[in-house]
Amino acid sequence: MNRPYGVLFLCTGNSARSILAEAILNRAGGEGFRAYSAGSFPKGEVHPAARALLAEAGYPTAALRSKSWSEFAGADAPPIDFIFTVCDNAAGETCPVWPGKPITAHWGIPDPAAVEGEGQKLAFWQAYRQLQRRIERFLALPLASIDRMALANRLGEIGKAADAEGAHD
Repeated sequence: MNRPYGVLFLCTGNSARSILAEAILNRAGGEGFRAYSAGSFPKGEVHPAARALLAEAGYPTAALRSKSWSEFAGADAPPIDFIFTVCDNAAGETCPVWPGKPITAHWGIPDPAAVEGEGQKLAFWQAYRQLQRRIERFLALPLASIDRMALANRLGEIGKAADAEGAHD
């Protein structure tokens, strides 16, 4: 392929988990990947704890924004090869018809924004680490040499396997 792989992370509000995943993959994937995030009902702003975590970890945050998945469903949208839902609500919603028929998988992560008080920062770091592990496994796959069905199966397995590991953080 003569362009970076396009990856879209979806969540209902597009303010926390999908934003974290976008930032992680854009750094870890180098020039071979371009990550985006969106939501079915975007909150309109990045959760302050997500922005703070990313800034603390040295990620650029100025360009991050909460946006609708409709930005990625039109003919003028960037090419998307993979779509990962990172919240259970988005996985169950009726999605738009995505141009190019990207491979999809569900990588559900508990919502750190649902945690209130002192535990919220820890919940955001746990979500970050789970997403980071899944993205590392995704990046280790032989994308150019694996058939579409096998790849879809492997992507689904990443979401399931990482859940068990992440429960011990």
